[in-house]
Amino acid sequence: MIKEYPVLPSNPLKAGSSCVRPVQSLPERVKLSDAATDVMTDLSRVSVVTVRAKTSMDKANAKMIRYGVRMLLVLDDNEQVAGLLTASDVLGEKPMRFLQNMGGTHADIMVRDIMSSVREIEALKIDDVRNAKVGNIVASLKKAHRQHALVVAEAPDGRQSVCGLFSITQIARQLGAQVQSFELASTFAEIDAVIAH
Repeated sequence: MIKEYPVLPSNPLKAGSSCVRPVQSLPERVKLSDAATDVMTDLSRVSVVTVRAKTSMDKANAKMIRYGVRMLLVLDDNEQVAGLLTASDVLGEKPMRFLQNMGGTHADIMVRDIMSSVREIEALKIDDVRNAKVGNIVASLKKAHRQHALVVAEAPDGRQSVCGLFSITQIARQLGAQVQSFELASTFAEIDAVIAH
């Protein structure tokens, strides 16, 4: 039966070969009335950048810089979501507070010491997102005072899996705002200015 199928020619893999990575192309410009999915990073199309809770804060920060992201999903040893780490967590007050309470040096700080744990994270359900507009997402992030929102799909048994994420900075760019700073209040002000015009 196998002889019906000719063998394909094989070729040596060249040194320096790269690997194709999933890419999602979002619309360059959106309006508040556009579908929320037009500004959502779809994790079935784009690989999320992750880090382990036991990783040093400095290594996690270097990873964010290397991948050009401002948020890492934190996974435990069982590949379950343990929390999330944002650039604000790394560059804000959390490291100083940790050192004041626990002592040590900057190099001693681990992701688990400054991340937002699963208990602190609110998520949006994908069914709600599919029926939402960009304006709903902006309003939700603004009310929660959050830069990012996770989107989850729920299995019939109630278990959730993170299937998407929103970034207010990404949304602001797609709305046409000139994002100058990564300060949350400033980003919302820039969005408000774009909407006003």
